[in-house]
Amino acid sequence: MVAAVATYFPQAIANAAAPKPSASLKKNVLFIAVDDLNDWVNCMGGREGVHTPNMDRLAKRGVLFTNAHCSAPSCNPSRVSIMTGVSPSTSGVYNNGQDWRSSAALATAVTLPEHLRANGYSAYGGGKIFHSLSWIVKGYGKQQNEAKLWDHYFPEATKPLPPSLWPDAIKAKTSPKGYVGWKRLAKGKGVGKPPSHFLDWGPIHKDESGMADYKVVDWASAELAKTHDKPFFHAVGIFRPHIPWFVPQKYFDLYPPDKVFLPPIKAGDLDDVAPTHRNGLRRKWHQWMVDNDEWKPAVRGYLASISFADAQVGRLLDALDASPHAANTIIVLWSDHGMHIGEKEHWEKFTLWEESSRVPLIIVAPGVTEAGGRCSQPVSLLDVFPTINELCGVAQHEQLEGESLVPQLRDPAAPRARPAITTWGRNNHAVRDQRYRYIRMSNGEVELYDHQTDPDEFTNIAGQPEAAAIIERLKAFLPSVNVSAVQ
Repeated sequence: MVAAVATYFPQAIANAAAPKPSASLKKNVLFIAVDDLNDWVNCMGGREGVHTPNMDRLAKRGVLFTNAHCSAPSCNPSRVSIMTGVSPSTSGVYNNGQDWRSSAALATAVTLPEHLRANGYSAYGGGKIFHSLSWIVKGYGKQQNEAKLWDHYFPEATKPLPPSLWPDAIKAKTSPKGYVGWKRLAKGKGVGKPPSHFLDWGPIHKDESGMADYKVVDWASAELAKTHDKPFFHAVGIFRPHIPWFVPQKYFDLYPPDKVFLPPIKAGDLDDVAPTHRNGLRRKWHQWMVDNDEWKPAVRGYLASISFADAQVGRLLDALDASPHAANTIIVLWSDHGMHIGEKEHWEKFTLWEESSRVPLIIVAPGVTEAGGRCSQPVSLLDVFPTINELCGVAQHEQLEGESLVPQLRDPAAPRARPAITTWGRNNHAVRDQRYRYIRMSNGEVELYDHQTDPDEFTNIAGQPEAAAIIERLKAFLPSVNVSAVQ
C-alpha cells in the first residue's frame, strides 16, 4: 500500500505521519467558490477603483492569503485538485475536457465532501463547484459533478446552475457548438469578427433575482437559516465573473466608461518569453479588442461581473450572520484560477504566469484566526483540503498532496518551506515562492521573474548570471511524477 501511495501521492507519506488534530467540537464549513476571479479584488491590492466591499469585509474577519495560487490555470483540473487534494501532475487531469474519474489516481479518490460525510458531516452544494458547463455548451467536456458526493445539490448535481436571465436587447442565436450565445458586434476590422461567441458582455435590464447566481445564493441562504442535526459542509458556487459578462446595469454603473483602466502592458513584452509558452496565447483575441476599441468595454464588463459576484458573497455573509451557525462556521472563499484581461496580449487563463495562477483565498476560522490577518507566504489551493480537515478535527486522508495552512491561520507570518506549483499540461510547471516565479516547459524552456522588482512579469531574467542559483533552488520543487494525460 505504501508503494502505491508513494507512486500516486508523493506527499501522502508525510501527511500520514503528521500529528492528528485534537478532538474538538465539530465546526461547520461554508465553502465559497468564485469562478474566474483574478487578483483584482480590492483587498489583494488589485487595480485601483475595483468595488469588492464584501470580499474586503470577509478578509478583515480572518486571514487573506495574498500569494495563493491554483494548481492548474483551467476550471476542470483546478477544481478537481482542490476537491481531491491531488495535483494535476499526479492525476493526469490537465484540461477541461477530461473525465477525472478516468484517472488511475482518482478512480477511487475520496473527495472533500465524501471525506467529511464519512466523519459525521452532512454535505450539500449548489452552483458550480466541479467543472460543469457541459449541459450548457455541447462538446465542452463531461459533466464533472457527481450526485453521490452530496446529501443534496441545488438545483441538481448534473445541472448545477439554474436558468438565468439574459439581456433584452441582444437576440439569442444558437451557435454551431449548441451554446445559446450573442454576437457582440456587426463590425470587425483588423482580425475580423469577434474572436469567440463565448466572449461577450453587456448590462441586463431586469431584476437580478432572475440571475443564476442570485438563485443559488437564495437557496444557500435558506439552508443556512435552518437548524441541522449534524455539522455541515455547505458548498456554494458563484459562476460570475466567468464569461459572458452579463450582469445588471447597476454593476456597470460602478465603472463609468471614462474611468475604466487598462491593465499594464509593455511593448515587446513577449520577446523574451519561452516560445512554447508564447505560442499558446490568444493574441488574435487581443488584436481584435485593440483594433475595434473594445478593450476598455471588455474590462468594464469583467469589473461589473466581479462586483456582481461580490454582492452575492455579501448576501451569503449576511445570511450566515443572521443564522444560528454564525459563531461556529469556518468560511473558505477561493477562486479556481486567475484571468488575463489583455496582459501579455492574452485573454482568459491557460498560462503559467501570475495573472493565470494567483487567486483570492480567504479563510475565517472561529477560535483560530484573528481579524485582519494577511499571509504573504506562497500557498496552493491543494492546501485547502488538509486545512479543512485539521480545522474540523477530521483525520487527514492518505491521498492529499497539500499541507495544512493552520499554522499560517494561527500566525500569518509563520514560514512555509514549500512554494506553490501550478501545472498547465504534462511537465509544464510554474514554481512560485515569496519572491520569484520560475517556469519550466516540458522541452526545457525556462522563464524567471523577480516579483520584488517586476510584479507585472515584464522581464524574463532566466538568462542572467545571478539567476542560475535561483533556478537551481526552485527546480528542486518541480513534481517528480508527471503522468500521461487522462484519455
